[in-house]
Amino acid sequence: MDSARPIHLLGLDFGSTTSSALLAEARIGSHSVSGRMGIAEPRVLYRSEPVFTPFDGDGLDETRLRELLDDWLRDCGLGDQQPFAGAALVTGLAARQHNVAALTRLIGERIGDSLVAAADDPGLESWLAFMGNCALLSRAHPDTQILNLDIGGGTTNPALGLNGNVLACGCHFIGARHWRFEPGSYRLLGLSEHGRALLEHLGIDSSLGEHLGARDIQRLLGWQVSALEALVSGDTAFFATPIGHLHQQVPLHLPVLQQPLALTFSGGVGELIYRHREGLPWPATTTFGDLGIDLARAILASSILTQGPQLLPQTRGRATVYGLTLHSCEVSGSSLYLPAAEVLPLRDLPIVAHLPLDCDDSALQNALDLARRRPQGACLQLLGADAGLATLRHLGQRLATALRAGLFGAEQPLVLLLEANAGKTLGHYASDWGRLPCRLLVIDEIPARHAQFVHIGRPHQQVVPVSFFGLD
Repeated sequence: MDSARPIHLLGLDFGSTTSSALLAEARIGSHSVSGRMGIAEPRVLYRSEPVFTPFDGDGLDETRLRELLDDWLRDCGLGDQQPFAGAALVTGLAARQHNVAALTRLIGERIGDSLVAAADDPGLESWLAFMGNCALLSRAHPDTQILNLDIGGGTTNPALGLNGNVLACGCHFIGARHWRFEPGSYRLLGLSEHGRALLEHLGIDSSLGEHLGARDIQRLLGWQVSALEALVSGDTAFFATPIGHLHQQVPLHLPVLQQPLALTFSGGVGELIYRHREGLPWPATTTFGDLGIDLARAILASSILTQGPQLLPQTRGRATVYGLTLHSCEVSGSSLYLPAAEVLPLRDLPIVAHLPLDCDDSALQNALDLARRRPQGACLQLLGADAGLATLRHLGQRLATALRAGLFGAEQPLVLLLEANAGKTLGHYASDWGRLPCRLLVIDEIPARHAQFVHIGRPHQQVVPVSFFGLD
């Protein structure tokens, strides 16, 4: 890419067991062949060591979270500066705490509008884990279908990809921290609702403070490994049972596979798997106060979970924070239609429709009807990278007719995300060359993503950051 504009990207990941931060520097520019704007040459400037996500027994520990955020911002050198873009993801058991909103508030106080904080977004987490762990690997093996299992403390997020693109993803409550132990022993100190349900399902009678026996531990691990094997095998019947259904948040729908899958792992359990494969010894019993070590060992003992091509991911399992920092944001092209930049940033805009540029009148009218019902603003994603002038003019004139009819208030934002490099052209036609009283924004050169919400940041040297979440 041709570029001379360095930017900073920040990612914050808060999970069931650990939390971490990553700061990268990259450049914005146009590709020398395609001419498309994008982020290139990412270079990691700072990567924190994972720390235990701070809980205080009754939710998230707000005091410790405040200290943790301040430490990260100081150590990475960002200080009071705002990054160009980035994201924070709160997942698993952390996202299920009653005071999770306090964490997003703390993030907003320190980072402001440059960062998207998304709590418990399972589709996004699965996609990010694949991109962070396997994007380069998948492109290097373009004909191999890779299923990445992101296994943490509270959830397993599977994502199937081919040639760098995610084809299917899911989320299941399979993880190492549904039972918390005194480190060095199997003395039970706490458990989640799913952990309690599985104990009851297996007929394991144990109370807090008591030690679980070796047979009981093996039964818990055996059920979780069977669940992972069902995911890999496409065995939907396993999750149709009452206990299986309880552990399924988003089902994984695998297509018909033409060849054996290559399995990769990420998350805390994935890190342990790759550390062992590189010859490092296993940590001591329940070092992390959960079953992560035991689950990693049980996975490696499964013939189903170790079959197929053995590919090594570039991050050795430490994926989500990489995907979050380097892949959660797109940048617009430079042909923006942005007559009222002061309206930015716009947060939590629902993407109410994904439409081709030559959509029929009924589809366009239905999308606009949905958009006008949200006074805070809404977004349409317009698909098609090759847009002829006649197509753009026809679409713009139809949009202008709707805006002229007063369907939208003068202060109500309507955002059009355009794949084609034609933002100004479409914006001029849709606004009747600026004569219509409307808050219309057209942001071009944005690849299509099947997401539910979008966050659009402030302009930076003629481009704006666009972050997606709520991925399907």
